[in-house]
Amino acid sequence: AVVELNGVRTWYAEYGNGDPLVYLHGGFSEASELDPVVDGYAARFRVFTPERRGHGHTPDAPGPFDFETNTTDTVAFLETVVGGPANLVGFSDGATTALHVALRRPDLVRRMVLISGQFHQTGLLPGLFGDDLATAVVQMVASPLAQRYGEVSPDGLAHFPVVAEKVMQMTMTEPQLSVDALAGVRARTLVVSGDDDAVALEHTLALYRGLPDSELAVVPGTSHVLIAEKPHLVAQLVLDFLTTDPVPTIAPIRRRAE
Repeated sequence: AVVELNGVRTWYAEYGNGDPLVYLHGGFSEASELDPVVDGYAARFRVFTPERRGHGHTPDAPGPFDFETNTTDTVAFLETVVGGPANLVGFSDGATTALHVALRRPDLVRRMVLISGQFHQTGLLPGLFGDDLATAVVQMVASPLAQRYGEVSPDGLAHFPVVAEKVMQMTMTEPQLSVDALAGVRARTLVVSGDDDAVALEHTLALYRGLPDSELAVVPGTSHVLIAEKPHLVAQLVLDFLTTDPVPTIAPIRRRAE
């Protein structure tokens, strides 16, 4: 389906029935990253998979990519298509977008899952893209991700270098949230990371500790692309979190009653 959001013809798919769940894909990616496990999600939820501007089937729009715009677009999707609050599950900069939505519009977020996301640019280790923008763009243009972009984007393969540069520029400068800002998140949140993630584990710990009502899962033997490496394990963690209440723990430290 297609919906006009803030002047952009935004593509999304919809699956299943039940409480709404909005899945926010990562950079250089699209909604199909959920395909290996979408049936499991759809068995429990009404799943929406919007593709943000310049990704998948959604055309690019003038101007840079930034989390301000991502957040505005996602809020518009929740209000226009979903019609109210939803569970948010985000991967990589989709997770970072979800975090921004939860801060700006807590009324629109039920529970939230942040997979390999970050609250500050410095949380990203230098190994993912390097620190030279021009070189990184050249590498991305030569990657399979460029071919996939050309297959589905209404802008065509020739536009990919523009999108690649905008994604890289955002990655090298954003996000810029403080640890203190995380206290403003009201939603119960699951933080998920690979044990060899491009987001530093120390940063993931700071994210987990900074969120008032959070749980943490580190998936063994995975990298930043854990959703493709161990998709069913990640989905099991996500669905268990979204469909059950917290258990009373036997020897709490962090969660000890005040």
